[in-house]
Amino acid sequence: MGVQICLVIGGGNIFRGLQGAKRGVDRTTGDYMGMLATVINGLALMDCLEKMGVTTRVQSAIPMNQIAEPFILRRAMRHLRRSASSSSSAGTGNPYFSTDTTAALRASEMHADIIMKATKVDGIYDKDPAKHADAVPLRRRSASSRPSASGSTSWTPPPFSLCLDNNVPILVFKPQPGARDQGRRPRQEDRHAGTELSRRS
Repeated sequence: MGVQICLVIGGGNIFRGLQGAKRGVDRTTGDYMGMLATVINGLALMDCLEKMGVTTRVQSAIPMNQIAEPFILRRAMRHLRRSASSSSSAGTGNPYFSTDTTAALRASEMHADIIMKATKVDGIYDKDPAKHADAVPLRRRSASSRPSASGSTSWTPPPFSLCLDNNVPILVFKPQPGARDQGRRPRQEDRHAGTELSRRS
C-alpha cells in the first residue's frame, strides 16, 4: 500500500502520572512511571504485530538498551524506508509532557502526512456528546476554531499548535472493527470517519 506507520504509544491503561499525583505520588515520579507503562505497551504491540508478519521496532526516549532502541530520528526514518513499523514509547523522555505532545513532536520531526489520533469518541462535536444527545459531529475544523467540546478528543494547545505550525493535519477518530472482522468489504465512508483538524478549513 506504500503506507509508512509510526505509532506513538500511551500507557494510560496501566498508569497515568496525573492520577498518581492525585493519590500523593510526586508528579515527576508519576510521569516517569507513566513513561515506563508506555514501554510495556510498546513491547506488547510489537509482539502482536510481528506475529501478524509486520516487522516492528520499539524505540524509547529513555535509554533501555536491552529491550528497546533509543529514539534517533534518522534511525526511525530508516526503519520506515525499510518497510518496518516504528513504535515510539516513553513519551518525550521528560515529565510534564503528554502522549499527544509526543505524537505532535514525532510527526513534525518525521514530516508525517497526518496524525491519526484514536480515541473513545468518533470525532469532535459542537458540544460534549456524552452529555448532549443533540451534539453535532464536526467533520472538519480549521486553525481558527481550535477543538474544545469533545470530551477526551480535545487536544491541549501545545500539541495542537505544534502540528499546525508544521502543517501536520490531525484526524481524530474512534477505532472500529475492521471490514474483515465484520465479514464485509471496506466501504467508502470508512475512510472519512472522525474529524480532520488542519490549518485550512
